[in-house]
Amino acid sequence: MHRAYRRASLLGGGSQFVIILAANQGGGVMEWKGPREWAIERDSVRNKKKYAKKWGYNLEIVDMSTKKRYAHEWRESWEKVDTIRKCMRKYPNAQWFWWLDLNTFIMEPSYTLQKHIFNDLSSNTYRDINDYNPLHINHPFNNTQLDPEALSPNGDGKASSIDLIIPQDCAGFNLGSFFVRRSTWTDRLLDIWWDPVGYEQKHMEWEHKEQDALEHLYINQPWIRGHTAFIPQRKINSFPAGACGQNGEDQRIHYKEADRDFVVNMAGCEWGRDCWGEMYNFRELSNKLNRTPWEKFKDGISDRIKAMKAKPEKKEGNG
Repeated sequence: MHRAYRRASLLGGGSQFVIILAANQGGGVMEWKGPREWAIERDSVRNKKKYAKKWGYNLEIVDMSTKKRYAHEWRESWEKVDTIRKCMRKYPNAQWFWWLDLNTFIMEPSYTLQKHIFNDLSSNTYRDINDYNPLHINHPFNNTQLDPEALSPNGDGKASSIDLIIPQDCAGFNLGSFFVRRSTWTDRLLDIWWDPVGYEQKHMEWEHKEQDALEHLYINQPWIRGHTAFIPQRKINSFPAGACGQNGEDQRIHYKEADRDFVVNMAGCEWGRDCWGEMYNFRELSNKLNRTPWEKFKDGISDRIKAMKAKPEKKEGNG
C-alpha cells in the first residue's frame, strides 16, 4: 500500500522515475571479481533497492559485463547509451532516468528526487556553463547565423526544455550520476552519441569514452546545448577527498557531512585508493546520520556503558 501510494502520479509520483544502476552481478569477462568487489556491489545494490522501495521508484540493475559490440574493440562503458535506450522501452510511462555507477552510495535516503531536484528544476540547475567551466568551453556560440535560442547562454530559459542534467567535476562532465528525460530530443541524442561512425573516428582520442564523446557533442553541436542543464556536483554526485584532490578540498566537489550531501561517488577509487574502504566508511556514516531517535538513544546508552567499563581498565593499568 505504501509503495502504491508513492508510485501514484497524483500522489508520490515515483513511477515517473527509473534508477539505472550499473552492476555486474555475474562477474566480468575482463577480470575476476574478488571478495571486496562482491562486497562493494552487494552494498551498492542493497542501498539502491532500499531507496527505490522507500519512494516507489523503478529500479533497473544492469549487468555491465563487457560485450564485444564491434569485432575490433571493447566498448564496456559505452553500454550506458544502449542501456538507457533499452530502459526507456521497458518503462514506457517513466519520464526521468537516473544513471548511477556502481561505486555510488545514497547517503540521505530521506531525500526524494522530487523535493531535492525536480519540484524546482530551474533553481536547482544552471544552463550557462560559464557558472562553472573547468573545460573552458566557449559559450554561447558566436555564429550570428544561429537562432536566438542557440545564441543565448541559457537557451530558452524554460525548465520544460531541459532533457539532460549532468554534474561537472574538476575535469569536466561526469557521468557517474546524471539524469536524462524521455523526449524526441533525447532519442536523437542517444542515436548520435552511440553512432559507430563517430566512435570509429574518435575513440582513440576519447580517454573517458562516453564522457568525452558527450563533451565533443556539446562543444560542436548547437542543438545539444539548448536542452542540456548542469547541476552542482554535490547535489547528486559528491566526491570523497581522494577524488579530484590535486588542489586540496574543493567546496564544489567534495562531500560535506555537515551539509548532508545526497549521494557520494567513489570515482576513480580503483586507481590507487581503497574502494571497499571508502564504501564501508560512507555506508557506516550514512547509517549513523540517519538513525531514528530510538536508535540514537540506544547508541547513547551503549556508549556510556563502554565508557564506564573503560575507566576501571585504565585505573588497573596505572596501578
